[in-house]
Amino acid sequence: MKPKLLRMIDRKEINKERILKDIIAGIIVAIIALPLSVALGISSGVSPEKGLITAIIAGFLISFLGGSRVQIGGPTGAFVVIVYGIIQSYGIEGLIISTIMAGIILIVLGLLKFGSVIKFVPHPITVGFTSGIAITLLSTQVKDFLGLTIDKVPAEFIGKWEAYFAHMNTFNLTAFLVGLGSLLIMIYWPKVNKTIPGSLVALIVATLVVNIFNLPVETIGSRFSDISSAIPAPMLPKVGFQTIKSLINPALTIAILAAIESLLSAVVADGMIGGKHDSNMELIAQGVANVASGLFGGIPATGAIARTAANVKNGGRSPISGVVHAITLLLIMMVFMPLAKMIPMTTLGTILILVSYNMGEWKTFYSLLKAPKSDVAILLITFILTVVFDLVVAIEIGMVLAMFLFMKRIADTTKIETMVLCSQGEDEDIRDESHKDNILVYEINGPFFFGIVHNFMDVMKEINSSYEVLLLDMKNANAIDSTAMEALETLYSRCKKHNIKLLLANIQEQPHKVLKGMGFLELVGEEAIFNDREEALKSVA
Repeated sequence: MKPKLLRMIDRKEINKERILKDIIAGIIVAIIALPLSVALGISSGVSPEKGLITAIIAGFLISFLGGSRVQIGGPTGAFVVIVYGIIQSYGIEGLIISTIMAGIILIVLGLLKFGSVIKFVPHPITVGFTSGIAITLLSTQVKDFLGLTIDKVPAEFIGKWEAYFAHMNTFNLTAFLVGLGSLLIMIYWPKVNKTIPGSLVALIVATLVVNIFNLPVETIGSRFSDISSAIPAPMLPKVGFQTIKSLINPALTIAILAAIESLLSAVVADGMIGGKHDSNMELIAQGVANVASGLFGGIPATGAIARTAANVKNGGRSPISGVVHAITLLLIMMVFMPLAKMIPMTTLGTILILVSYNMGEWKTFYSLLKAPKSDVAILLITFILTVVFDLVVAIEIGMVLAMFLFMKRIADTTKIETMVLCSQGEDEDIRDESHKDNILVYEINGPFFFGIVHNFMDVMKEINSSYEVLLLDMKNANAIDSTAMEALETLYSRCKKHNIKLLLANIQEQPHKVLKGMGFLELVGEEAIFNDREEALKSVA
């Protein structure tokens, strides 16, 4: 495993022209990331500079060490609800420790080469939890968008809305109109200019209007009295076994979401540039970035799909653009951070409302509602659990449900066909037991595993002393497991009880290896094993 940047340098894929284009792309992405990082930091329950610190530290390391050419890392909307909930339960120190622990988990996953596991997460689950996170993110912005006065907003989705309705009498019409104006600017600005992000234009216009006319709207400065414009020195929090034990669930939540979102973002980026990322190196980079972000007092980070797409669209084709994006944010923070106090909170809320709308895969969500009922069930269950409970519960239950449904589908494809042959080879109906010298043939079509063993056992009930030979044709049984092996041993015992000769034919490679390894071939004897059905039937003719 090797960072993509070093690979490109080794292959001499980076030249002056490439560097210039990446620098321009990095600066543009930094301008896009600036209001988002501030808004995401505040919405997560931390001070605004924490979002920028995360984008700077984590963004730099994700690009410098990552396995993708164009991945842009930093805080994302998917983490807002999770981070807010962790702070409510464990405080800022608990969040920092959880972030560092999550980083270590990601590094271990990368070293163990778990990067390819993302392909085993079903599409309805990713759409379900992404859309669920979008709804919960939107719900966190209602307070600032409407200018409501609430001392402490609950972390739970239902609790939030109960609090909103209970405090609707504090609705601030001015704040709402500023937020609505900001939203309209962000929607229609791209028709005027696609290079300068609408969120930045809305931020500047709203800030000027609120401060010039001295409007009664809450700003960053009125909520946060002390905002630092410097990167703090790294600090290692005090960690004991009890602390690790209590924070393992939040850490796993962060690690799972960071892994899924970063690898999905890398896959999307691959499709845009026709490249291929190193998923394991990407996980290691994400892990190092989260450890570093935690040490510097930042929040969790991952690959940001929207910023990565913006990087590609503006000409970024190497990790240099991501590094430049982080350095540009650092310079902006050092120079302009004191001015951030004048930014209206309702505008930041509006920015994240638009982010939540864009991150929700609504067209895909709607199209999946027309999919098979099992997929619809997985989609809706994951979506509802993400909104009402949390991401880990949603993914755990969604994955378990998906696995059971997958096994059912596989089991449904496996058929056990039965036929009775006379000694002269004439086919007879299975219900005809008038021939004492009949040969009973079982043909297994599909994987022979625990999911279909009960069907196999039901078919075996027809075995009785009226048959002299039982032939098991495994031509289409490409896999077998230990539960199926137990069923075969039961079949052998039943045949022995009724003095029936058991024969096996067309055993494929994997079943042959299992049958031999578990001693079944030795049990029935080599003389009972045949290459094909015809050969087996000739032996008893």
